[in-house]
Amino acid sequence: MNYSLLPKIELHLHLDCSLSYAVVSQLDQTITEKQYQQDFVAPAVCADLRDYLTRAVKGFSLMQTPAQLRLVTLDLLAQLDADHVIYAEIRFAPLLHTLQGLTPAQVVESVQAALQEGSLTYKVIPRLILCTLRHFTEEQSLETALLTKQFVGQGWVVGFDMAGDEAGYTVAAHKKAFSLIKESGIPFTVHAGEAAGPASMWEVIRELQPRRIGHGVRSIEDPALVAYLAEHRIHLEVCPTSNLQTNIFSSMKHHSLAALYQQGVSISLSTDARMITPVTLSSEYQQVVTAFSWGMSELLVCNLQALQYAFVDDKLRAGLQQRLLAAY
Repeated sequence: MNYSLLPKIELHLHLDCSLSYAVVSQLDQTITEKQYQQDFVAPAVCADLRDYLTRAVKGFSLMQTPAQLRLVTLDLLAQLDADHVIYAEIRFAPLLHTLQGLTPAQVVESVQAALQEGSLTYKVIPRLILCTLRHFTEEQSLETALLTKQFVGQGWVVGFDMAGDEAGYTVAAHKKAFSLIKESGIPFTVHAGEAAGPASMWEVIRELQPRRIGHGVRSIEDPALVAYLAEHRIHLEVCPTSNLQTNIFSSMKHHSLAALYQQGVSISLSTDARMITPVTLSSEYQQVVTAFSWGMSELLVCNLQALQYAFVDDKLRAGLQQRLLAAY
């Protein structure tokens, strides 16, 4: 089965962790493909999430000017188009791209301009989620929330996220930012249940009340948590191969996604980081189908659930749903 021909929804995708070698070599001609594989791409198994994230720094350094941000954004749109992703929520932390003098607002404007340009060439419908990071100060997190509020409603930015090292940092420094986001009626998602296990899930559920959680795959370690997620319809953005690389599961057959699905938890499939995790969504589908003997019906459900929780208006959701139902 050629899964690249199927239309797909992708909710969990980091812009600054998805640079292809083609664009990296454009941005820095001294980087060989061997160096790219060593420095930008994570091995099949890292020590942990923190080890995995060390590769992201390489991408950040090449995304500091409007021209660089344009190339990286267009590169990702080309990747998504080739993968037949019809709708993607692309996330990044604007504060990481100010090392050469851009303001965070100028960073967002540069990416938005590239999305506008790319929409003339590529069929994928992209939207942006702006990220705070676990290690950010309260001030930095609040600045990111205010930035999100500034740009929501302009057509591209649709939500807010907290990413980063969940094992090393609690949500304490980010409560004010999330209060602002919630008071403003802005959709949001939160990374949890990846490096820190069920405790981090309960923390974000208690403190932030998200409808969507990035990863969440270690919820399987707590039956009460799995039941809570199913009952309260909290959606998990699952990134299968990434979870193997961060040493959560030993193989795809041991991944929790099928058990979560069977127990009624709403899940979708995403790539996470197409550079650090060298996959496509089509290859993720193949891996999951092979590991769990899934068919088209399970893949369709995951896409419909992704669409249900996507940060889109009802008109766009209905149009995308028609395309999915016609293809599966």
